[in-house]
Amino acid sequence: MHEFIAITKALSDEHRVRALLALRQRQLCVCQIIELLGLAPSTVSKHMTILRQAGLIEGTKMGRWMYYRSVGPKASRMVRQSIAWVYASMAANARVRQDLVRIKSIMECDAATLCKRQRKK
Repeated sequence: MHEFIAITKALSDEHRVRALLALRQRQLCVCQIIELLGLAPSTVSKHMTILRQAGLIEGTKMGRWMYYRSVGPKASRMVRQSIAWVYASMAANARVRQDLVRIKSIMECDAATLCKRQRKK
């Protein structure tokens, strides 16, 4: 029951769903996610913590920066099914398609420069 509640809580916010979808088949620095969502760093960190606690994403600290990615095939069946449902349900969503175009351009930017810019805000 706890896993189900954690997953549904994590998926109950538009920004968290957008972040989860942005991580599909890629790893992103938290600064790249901040740039995509247009939220304060502390807000994005909180969202990412909720997604991690639900088991929907994984995070790795590399030096000063935090990087996130979707969970792999070793995730629980409930997590894998939930992620598949989100991907299928949101595939045709206009905002999600805009985010995918935007994340490609964000990924072309130097991550270190983005991170420095985020810290100055």
